[in-house]
Amino acid sequence: MARTKFGSERPFRHIPTLFDATAAEHAALLALVREAKALLDEQFRPDGYNIGVNVGKTAGQTVMHLHVHVIPRYAGDVDDPRGGVRGAIPERRVY
Repeated sequence: MARTKFGSERPFRHIPTLFDATAAEHAALLALVREAKALLDEQFRPDGYNIGVNVGKTAGQTVMHLHVHVIPRYAGDVDDPRGGVRGAIPERRVY
């Protein structure tokens, strides 16, 4: 695995979903999520986060490789934050 400029291991294998990742890749992904949070906290100071992984077209995966969404959230960014990731972009929220 390659390393980020902050020293975290960076998975580099192209795989379709989280369930195709090895245990070491899972650990590296979580370390990268923590690293992303630290950078976002420092620069933007969000009030919360949504962390998401879509697996399969039925679940909303449109790019067929493993990637993790780290979405900073702010108090009042939506009227009702219930629904988590699904509510992050109000105009795209359909229930």
